[in-house]
Amino acid sequence: MPGVPNLTRRRPEVGAPLRIALVGAGSMGSLHARVISGHDRTELAGVVDPGEEAGRQVASRFGVDWVAGLDDLHRLGPVDAVVVAAATQHHAAIGTQVLEQDLPLLMEKPLADRLADAQALVDLSAARDVPLMCGLLERYNPGILTAMSVMDAPVHISAQRHSPYVARIRTGVASDLLIHDVDIVLRMMGAEPTSVSGSLGHLHPESEPTSEDIAEAMLGFEGGRVSNISSSRMSQRKVREFAITELDRLIEVDMLRNAVTIYRHVLGENTPDGLSYKQQTIIEIPQLVTSREPLSAQLDRFVALVTGEADAAQERASILPAHRVIEVVRDQAAQSARSALPV
Repeated sequence: MPGVPNLTRRRPEVGAPLRIALVGAGSMGSLHARVISGHDRTELAGVVDPGEEAGRQVASRFGVDWVAGLDDLHRLGPVDAVVVAAATQHHAAIGTQVLEQDLPLLMEKPLADRLADAQALVDLSAARDVPLMCGLLERYNPGILTAMSVMDAPVHISAQRHSPYVARIRTGVASDLLIHDVDIVLRMMGAEPTSVSGSLGHLHPESEPTSEDIAEAMLGFEGGRVSNISSSRMSQRKVREFAITELDRLIEVDMLRNAVTIYRHVLGENTPDGLSYKQQTIIEIPQLVTSREPLSAQLDRFVALVTGEADAAQERASILPAHRVIEVVRDQAAQSARSALPV
């Protein structure tokens, strides 16, 4: 990019904290700033945001400098990596500029609004051998991690992610909400789906015409396994739930409460007097495998990628499967809308 100072990745001293620049000073950006500042292996190098008021406010809170754009990133001093929490429509352009400076990148989900742009970022990361991570945060949810540690062979997974309407979120729920649970389902099933069907609902009068308020997906997997995933911003309360069905167990996860419950039904039998029939369900509540805040655990992983302690190629390969499913759901919805038009 002409005129942009070369910020080629430096090699920080052994044991020195990684200096991470934050792009985006909104609500999610401020959370990232807190976690980066409080992590024992990182420090916040500065805040990048085109809005001076918002940018200076977050920067001042954590005692760092603010700059308006990536072209001024060099003013923040040495930078080892970048975290981006900007609006989705800017992800592709920002990600390209960061990776072209050979700076490791953690991009909030989705990696980009369209699959082709997400693929381009993954390809650029691989070509330049620069670590790339997508903020699929539920991978680090204690309830999800616990469920994955105790589950064996799921045959059906149901997921619900419902929220009240928030006017400031302008993107649709497919890339804002549905992508999280699609990513987790694919990891639980251990494969990409063999079939995808879905639908989108545009319902709220304040939403953008292209931003859906409800997204439903049905995924089919080898062996007849199935998953149905529901996301909505039309609810009157938050719901974050998984139900993982195995042949002899049901594992339920409430991600809001970090609660995991295992149910096992025991076959019934007649009572000795023959006048009634009894059955029972055994309930087990496993101990959480971790209580670490997901954002902190995600940053742990990013640090490991930047320092070479984790496999950057493996992380890179895990990004696109959920994005591919979202693209299919959107394409199907668009085709359905076209076929419904009067001739």
